[in-house]
Amino acid sequence: MTDAGRAHPPSQTGEQIEIVLFDIGGVLARFSGISVLRELTGAASETEVARRWLMSPSVRRFESGACTDHEFAAGMVAEWELPYSAEEFLAIFPTWLEDPFDGAEQMIRDASARVGVGCLSNTNSLQWRGTISQWPLSRYFEYRFLSFELGAVKPDPEIYELAIARLPAPPENVLFLDDNPPNVAHAQAIGLRAEQVGGVAQARAVLERYGVLA
Repeated sequence: MTDAGRAHPPSQTGEQIEIVLFDIGGVLARFSGISVLRELTGAASETEVARRWLMSPSVRRFESGACTDHEFAAGMVAEWELPYSAEEFLAIFPTWLEDPFDGAEQMIRDASARVGVGCLSNTNSLQWRGTISQWPLSRYFEYRFLSFELGAVKPDPEIYELAIARLPAPPENVLFLDDNPPNVAHAQAIGLRAEQVGGVAQARAVLERYGVLA
């Protein structure tokens, strides 16, 4: 987490948004693993797969930092009955998080000129260190809440409580953008302002509605 004391001009809105936290996969970049898993498992919809992914024991252990890369791979292969060895899965998995959407970096840059900007994401050391931390947009994150570093995952209340405790603004002045309905609902229940968005266009529209962007 970078310097929390950096000053920003106040948001020109009655909502008084001081900080915006972005989910990563689904908001700033496409996580193609959901569509891949739908094909591999024969699931009825990507929504079904996304729900299963969110509550998967293997995923939750890995994204809370509670297991090794290999343990995660072996668990996924067994739990999801995938046609790979653990080694093959580990080679494929990093490719599931694609490059940021067009316009994502500009949106983050624009928002960071008005308010504090950060990420609140379920992720893991493999994707963060190998991919996300290398993206130019990541340098704009003043506040970094990563599940594998916090030992907590969305949609559990604990991860939102940890973020709120570390932010220099009350939760009602923090806007959280996520593509997953349970994550949004649980964030709202904890007291954050939270909105469901998918991709840059929807995220920008919400930021404009809250007065963060013009």
